[in-house]
Amino acid sequence: MATRNDRDNIISYYMNNRDRIAPVSPTWPEDFFTKKFWNRQIDRNLEEFYNDISVRFFIFDRSKRKDPAIMGNISLSGILRGAAQFCYLGYGVDRDWEGQGLMTETVSAVVQYAFDELNMHRVMANYRPTNERSGRLLHRLGFVVEGYARDYLYLDGMWQDHIMATMINPKWKLSAWRR
Repeated sequence: MATRNDRDNIISYYMNNRDRIAPVSPTWPEDFFTKKFWNRQIDRNLEEFYNDISVRFFIFDRSKRKDPAIMGNISLSGILRGAAQFCYLGYGVDRDWEGQGLMTETVSAVVQYAFDELNMHRVMANYRPTNERSGRLLHRLGFVVEGYARDYLYLDGMWQDHIMATMINPKWKLSAWRR
């Protein structure tokens, strides 16, 4: 997970990919590209992790030892326990790393983390029908389309339809319930 030391790289990642990420994200606050915003956001991300609400990762290019660039981001959010035991998967990749297998490897690893470490029964990933690349990625990894949600999320100034896909944990254990 990112720390405040990663803040400037996070801001660069979002600035460099603004045209690709903003249209598929909720509206960003005015101070989104500031150090103050990202200090608060990183603190909030850590608090949500410790409170079993979400897990938010950034993918770093460690070949650049002094200043590792961010290659993408991935999250497990909306973690719900009790009778549900599910979460939502979200991800994005830097334009320079698209099409190189990074998200296949990363999504696979994070879903495995959700199943093995968090003992999630269900991981859900929703994507816009026009995002065929995400649809193919999720299908290749074993996600199953469960439905079509009209006007599902308010993105880019309008309500957007989404395809709903899910993967079920075949090794889920009742005894490992947290909460």
